[in-house]
Amino acid sequence: MPTVITVAAITFIIWAIAGPQPRFAYAIVNAVAVLIIACPCALGLATPMSVIVGVGRGAQAGVLIKKAEAMELMEKVSILVLDKTGTLTEGKPRLTTVFPIDSLSEDELLAAAAAVEQHSEHPLATAIVNGAKERGVKLPMASEFGSTTGGGVIGQVNSQRVIVGKPTFLRSQGITDLEELESKAAELQQRGETVVFVAIDELARGIVSVADPIKASTTAAIESLHKLGLNIIMLTGDNEHTARAVAHTLGIDDVEAAVEPQHKQERLRDLRKANQVVAMAGDGINDAPALAAADVGIAMGTGTDVAMGAPA
Repeated sequence: MPTVITVAAITFIIWAIAGPQPRFAYAIVNAVAVLIIACPCALGLATPMSVIVGVGRGAQAGVLIKKAEAMELMEKVSILVLDKTGTLTEGKPRLTTVFPIDSLSEDELLAAAAAVEQHSEHPLATAIVNGAKERGVKLPMASEFGSTTGGGVIGQVNSQRVIVGKPTFLRSQGITDLEELESKAAELQQRGETVVFVAIDELARGIVSVADPIKASTTAAIESLHKLGLNIIMLTGDNEHTARAVAHTLGIDDVEAAVEPQHKQERLRDLRKANQVVAMAGDGINDAPALAAADVGIAMGTGTDVAMGAPA
């Protein structure tokens, strides 16, 4: 290779000095011709070798690349779409507030909510269950468990129908007396907490809130991405107040809250139709369709197997 490169360089110099006009163009053509004729195998190996080196360097940095073309597409990305929970935040929310109404105690409300949530795999459900255990609350068994993605969960606890989730989900189940709880929830959401509503036997009985700290590395990462000229959008199923509090703290360009999983996928398709090259970073089962809809999907290391299998 050193000999061939030397000969190509000499060829370039000779043609650049003594060749016909335009000398520079002829010099380039003949120098490249020497390289191609003398070492076609080396040139043929250049692309796969560069891919192998790139994948290896990524692995050293903790990035596993599923498809080599994802590296090429990443250079062209103009918009980065991010989920909040587990992507910008630690994905390990902790129970912060239990607010019952009527004659219900905090432990009774927490026991009912955690009994149903213990059958769910959502990070918020885990936080509620762990919070109940830390407080020494004994969890009854729940039966007839049902889950609605992006909405909430339902179950029977001590012969009572317990519904836990977003206010829209509770209203879809016939729960209407949420006004008192929504005013309290707004206060907690302004502090960046995520609130779930609890109904027991067709009546709203309280709210439970959890806080998910922003990752220590997130602020610096967002600043670096902005320096690269990327437009950053946060799509989250969380409520408007909590989402905007996080987005304001991190300096994110745009935020869309209360977005259902299927709508995330549709939003990504709309961005791509506008001739944008879009990357999506997310964590969890809910994000898998959106990751697959992006030009480049980035599954966080804390994600589920479904999400890890979706990105390109």
